[in-house]
Amino acid sequence: TVKELVDNFILVFRALLSNSLFPELQSAIGVGSAFEGWSPHEEDVIYCVLVPMKPPRWHSFHLELCNAGAMQARNFCIRVEQECTCMREQLVGDMLCFLHHPEEELRRNQNASLLRTLCTGSYLDARKTARWFHQLVKAAWVALPQVTSCHLKMMPFNRSCKFQVTQADQKRLIIEIMSGVQQGDSDIFVTSQSTEAIFTPSTMWTESCAVAEVKFFSHMTKQAPRDTFHLKCLQLYNRILVGTGFSSDVLKTVVMHLLNTIPPSSWRRREFLMRLQDIMWYLRSCLEEKRLDHFFFGNENVPKEIILPPAFQTAEPLNLFQRLAQDPDMHAQALHEFNELQDR
Repeated sequence: TVKELVDNFILVFRALLSNSLFPELQSAIGVGSAFEGWSPHEEDVIYCVLVPMKPPRWHSFHLELCNAGAMQARNFCIRVEQECTCMREQLVGDMLCFLHHPEEELRRNQNASLLRTLCTGSYLDARKTARWFHQLVKAAWVALPQVTSCHLKMMPFNRSCKFQVTQADQKRLIIEIMSGVQQGDSDIFVTSQSTEAIFTPSTMWTESCAVAEVKFFSHMTKQAPRDTFHLKCLQLYNRILVGTGFSSDVLKTVVMHLLNTIPPSSWRRREFLMRLQDIMWYLRSCLEEKRLDHFFFGNENVPKEIILPPAFQTAEPLNLFQRLAQDPDMHAQALHEFNELQDR
């Protein structure tokens, strides 16, 4: 239902933006636990979709690495460059050259542009882009087939666009649209998703493996027998994690490593308790060693169906527990919370 709704939005967006100088919107990709099949809170799930953007005609995007950021998340700025259109101006005469006319003249004679509307300086702005999607959703809603049977409620936005759709049966769907730019032809994107940092500049975009993760779980589901319970393991442990210092991302990383080493045929119903124990043992081992490797960085065993940038393939493994190795008090607290987790 969500995928169909968002696909309809994208079709209307493209019609509204035809012949404009705004980003070209690609097909939406469902990401996160809801689309991976293990959402821990089925009654209050947020359906997160990523809408990849490509530069409009006569523009290009350039990804510039900013810093390592919190929890080793890499952050990028997206520089927007305009191309010379003097030849088109001479031959067709329907536009002024971006590079060789004064800005004031361009402002008077051309429609709203990507740089003036969605950028701060020469860099794509995540908050301005979220506002743009917010406006697009409101404008497109009246043209959607769902308008006669559903109610739309826009929600406050920051770096992504959120809205709620209430269906005729009163079921509510909360949908979050993130924007992003693909790294080459890989499954890694820089996205507008929020970061752990207290203040993230609006021109900073976070590197995300969300699409690669969805592809990984889809790949494993295709390999697995019908009664495979690996998603139920994730769902169960996420309920148990509530109130502890362990994040669902840590748990998902542990399960991904185990799925890559224990054959899918060994995740059937009859092995359910054994696999639950394996997850706990693996997590305990990582805590004792103060090391949990990122699944995609420097991992030679990533399924070949997942396309990674060369920098990921050649990188040294990235330790997600680096803080525990540096802070003895934090490490002691993590071990204490693990013991509580075992009791649960």
